Amino acid sequence: MARTRVRFASLLALTAALTALVTGCGSGDGSTPKDGATTPRGGKPVVVVTTTWEGAFARAAGAEEVKVIVPQSVHHAPDYDPKPSDLAAVGKADFVLYAPFEPYAAKIKEAAGSKAKLVEVNLDNDADKVKAEVAELGALFGTQESAAKWAASFDAEYAKLSEDVQGSWPGGKSPAVVSQVFTAWSAKLAGATPVGTYGPEAVTPAQLAELSAKKPSLVLDNAHMSTGTVLPDSGARQIEIVNYPGADLDLLPVYRNAAAELKKAMGGS
Repeated sequence: MARTRVRFASLLALTAALTALVTGCGSGDGSTPKDGATTPRGGKPVVVVTTTWEGAFARAAGAEEVKVIVPQSVHHAPDYDPKPSDLAAVGKADFVLYAPFEPYAAKIKEAAGSKAKLVEVNLDNDADKVKAEVAELGALFGTQESAAKWAASFDAEYAKLSEDVQGSWPGGKSPAVVSQVFTAWSAKLAGATPVGTYGPEAVTPAQLAELSAKKPSLVLDNAHMSTGTVLPDSGARQIEIVNYPGADLDLLPVYRNAAAELKKAMGGS
């Protein structure tokens, strides 16, 4: 019994020494992660994301090493079936970002194991929601300063684009728009008047009659889930809004492209 106590005491002493050593080393950049954050090796998190959308959020938050599972060439990301190599990459990550509506989320969770921290991301390009998500990720990654700098540049770009689009209002009047549920953010960018939404399912005959009766001038369709002409014979001009960023994981071009399409649809140059 005495020998067991000595061994137990020695283990406690060794654990205390190791804890003190790790605490003394810190994160390497002097920062203290917020609640729920971890300190990745070298202070730079390895982030695996399901799509370029999550990837752009991670990059905006300050992550430098980001691996995307679903290729950008896949038009409708939820249709993708992860390969074994994709799932192997998940196991090497510090953080794994996914959206709950993605059907392969369960596979991602299983592949992550105990090492990676699973992070559910709210995929919405609404400006306020994007900034909130980026700030949360920055706190989680320990890259708050990078996230704050991105938010400042985003605010400036968004304000410029919004002003430019609103300067193209026909006759100076806010246009009435119908948007797919995942493109409502673009109506907000345009300062347009929302009169209805549809989707993600196809529009039913009853919805068609109801939305057409509101006489929208624009229909903001989701390029990734388009079912064709949404309101035929309504006189509304339909434009396709792209939600997913490109392979460069830069979120700002999504807003620039939407602004260009909106301005063109409203008769601007």
